[in-house]
Amino acid sequence: MRLMRCMVVMTIALGMFLGVVQAQELSGSDSEVFRRIISSQIQAFRADDGVAAYSYAAPAIKKIFPSPEIFMQMVRNGYLPVYRPRSYSFGAVTNEMNGRPTQRVTIIDANGKAWVALYSFEKQADGTWKIIGCSLVESQGGEA
Repeated sequence: MRLMRCMVVMTIALGMFLGVVQAQELSGSDSEVFRRIISSQIQAFRADDGVAAYSYAAPAIKKIFPSPEIFMQMVRNGYLPVYRPRSYSFGAVTNEMNGRPTQRVTIIDANGKAWVALYSFEKQADGTWKIIGCSLVESQGGEA
């Protein structure tokens, strides 16, 4: 379990530091796209649909976790609140994760504990957005 947590931390760090990133331009509809992507990925997690959940990950994440099965194992072991949330709500879109567009999400886990998930996004060459990282911390005040 300790090895898996270390792996998750390294994944987040790698996702955040892959190249020096300039702040990416956002359109008014991008925050809606981020919310749709996150909601769709959470629904895929709830359905144990690894292929669908994996499809929202950026190529750099897919290099670290080269199959949907490996990706899902990492999520189950390191991101249980995201994998099986009781509920979730969206907060602001910021650029706090190394200048990348970052969607703040408050997650209530199965035990009623609040978490803050920071989903960072990367725009792909085809203009679509993919999740490049997710940082999950226990909420101290419930704010997203």
